[in-house]
Order: sequence, then C-alpha cells, then structure tokens
Amino acid sequence: MTYTPRSDFLHVMQSRGFLADCTDLQGLDETLLKGSHPAYIGFDATAKSLHVGSLIQIMMLRWFQKTGHKPITLMGGGTTKVGDPSFRADERPLLGPEQIDANIAGIKQVFSAYIDYDAGAQMLNNAEWLDGLNYLDFLRDIGRHFSINRMLSFESVKSRLDREQSLSFLEFNYMILQAYDFMELHRRYGCILQMGGSDQWGNIVNGIDLTRRVIEGEVFGLTSPLLTTSDGKKMGKSQSGAVWLNADMLSPYEFWQFWRNTTDADVGRFLKLYTELPLDECEKLGALEGSEINEAKVRLATEVTSLLHGEQAAQAAADTARDVFEKGGVGDDLPTLTLNAADVGDGISIVQLIVKSGLAGSGKEAKRLISEGGARLNDAPLSNAGLMIDADALTSPIKLSAGKKRHALVQLG
Repeated sequence: MTYTPRSDFLHVMQSRGFLADCTDLQGLDETLLKGSHPAYIGFDATAKSLHVGSLIQIMMLRWFQKTGHKPITLMGGGTTKVGDPSFRADERPLLGPEQIDANIAGIKQVFSAYIDYDAGAQMLNNAEWLDGLNYLDFLRDIGRHFSINRMLSFESVKSRLDREQSLSFLEFNYMILQAYDFMELHRRYGCILQMGGSDQWGNIVNGIDLTRRVIEGEVFGLTSPLLTTSDGKKMGKSQSGAVWLNADMLSPYEFWQFWRNTTDADVGRFLKLYTELPLDECEKLGALEGSEINEAKVRLATEVTSLLHGEQAAQAAADTARDVFEKGGVGDDLPTLTLNAADVGDGISIVQLIVKSGLAGSGKEAKRLISEGGARLNDAPLSNAGLMIDADALTSPIKLSAGKKRHALVQLG
C-alpha cells in the first residue's frame, strides 16, 4: 500500500508530480509534522545562469518555504572546481575561481524571485568549508567511510564506466564532497533533507550514510523525476539552445514563447510543476483540446513568466505575442510552417520561406511580392529579397504576410 503523506510539503510534492524517490517517506513526513526544518538543494556554478532544467528544483525550494519550512540554496563555489560527473559522457571543463565567482553572482539573481531570504531562507556557498580542507585529514577522517566498491555500483558512475569512458580521480571525489556538504549543513544548520534530481540519488544516499556514521545524525533524501517533454526531449533545451532563466541571457518574451510552444500533452503536467494554480484548475486546463488548448498554453506561459520576471513582464510578453501573431484577425488557425535545424542550416532565404509557407507559388512570385511592397515580416515591411534567416532568428516563431489578409507562421520544430 502506498504511503500517503500528511505534511503539507510532501502532500504538494506527491500530488503535483515532484516526487520520484525518498529514502524514508514516512520518517520524513513525521519529522516535517513536528515543526519547521531546513532542507537544501545544491547548484553548481557552471554557467552565469541556470536554465529551465533547474526550475523544478527551484520550485521545490519555493514550496518548502510556502509550507512553513526553511530552504537552503547552496551555491557550489567549492564543488564546481571538481565538476559533477553524474551521467556525463566526459569531464566538465575546469573553471577558475574568478569565473566561478562571476557565475555565482549571475545565478543568485534568479532565486530572490522565488524565495524570501528575509523569512528564514538562507543562501550559502560550500567553498566556506571545502576550500580550507586539509587533504590528509580529510582522507583519514572522511575518506575511510566510503567504499570504492559501492561507489562504483552507483548508476551515475557505472553508466560512464560501462561505456568505457574515462572517469578521472578528480571527478570521483565529487560524490565525497557532496556527501560532506550534507553532513556540514546538518552539523552547522540542522539541515535534515537534501533534495535534487533523480540523477543525484547516489550522491544524496552517500551524504545520509556519512552523516549517520560520523555525527550520528538522522537525515533524509528526496528526488524529483528527470523531466523530459512528451516527445522525449530533455527539459531546459530548445531548438536554438538553452532556455536561460536570467533576463540578460534570454528575454522575458523569449522565455514566455518557450512555454507557449509547449506540446499539448505536456500542458497539464507543466502547470502542476511550474505554476501555483490549484490542482483542479491545472487538470481542467490540461484536458482542453483543439484550439482551446492554446489558451491553456498562454495561461501556462504567463503564470511561469510571472513567477520569474514579474506580472508586468509576463503580461507585456503576452500582449506582444498577441500583437505580432493575432493582429488583423489572425487567430490560432494560422497556417504554420515547421522546419527542423537541418532545413535551416547556416541560413534559409526569405524567398524560400515565403514559397514553403504557401504565400507564393514560386521564387519569382515571392520576389515580385517583396519588390512591390506586399510582403511583411512580423508586420514590418519586407524590402530585401536577399534576406537570410538563421536558426537564431527562429528562436520564437516569425510571422510572414502577403498583403493584408494572408499570413503564415514559421517555426523550428
């Protein structure tokens, strides 16, 4: 029989689709019912912004605070120097201290939109305790608690070795350092829970074991599913690259468009995970079909963008999209040309796009349309028949028009 949690936090995790595994669901549930506790998720500083793939973890920390507890956002100032090898085919490029510090400064910008650091939440950096470690003392006091045999059995390591891909001794230390993080956070701050994606299961279990062996602390681990879209793509990537959370790396409008382009089958699930709309409303919106599902996608895009960039930016993005794609009676039944990256290559001519989208019967007709001022790109007059469109220009769909009443969208699929 499946255990049904009674604590608010675990009820949210289970009912909204955040829960993949827990080391002791009932034990954690009973602990959370006894008062307010700290829990953490670690974020390594491998880039100046996190991307959409990290948003599920950020939402978990947000719900942890909303249900009365104390989230800890752990910046990996120390662990980034090693690099997490989990499920990677090769070693991460090593970053210098200045780059790591710059990346942390960029990443920090996002969290204040989701978490209130004036109300019990903390942001810490594991460099605080990792940078000063004495190697020999660390080997003697901590390394002796780790079995090489067991570490080799974890799927994240095993999959790398099974493919006969090199795993450096530096990377092999990562799981020991992450385990040490958990122990230090329990010792210093009373942290009882580490959360992360399911690829972190082995690292989390190591931390629980180490904390129990060295300081006899009782702690727990909880993982979320590794999300893919219904068509099998990894969450966090779009056709044109990573979907960054920082506004200076991806505009609120482009972020909004990413969510607006969600496939029909993912709408209900994403509403539960990435918004705070009531469950019954998420299910109702996700069950819509035909042209009605597009309204649910607009709602999803606006809600997610509001949380990250604020209501004003979200509404502005929604208004811009409506102006660009629906002005002049153009609705959701607009003819759409979907290209893949191979179709675009290093660039595709605007003349080809006009022909492929059905707005002209031939290249000659398309060129005449442009020369006579009858062609428009995103409602702006189009005068250059030699214009080339590359994949970056198709990060969001573009609108082509022939005259006032014939329109088509062009997008990357």
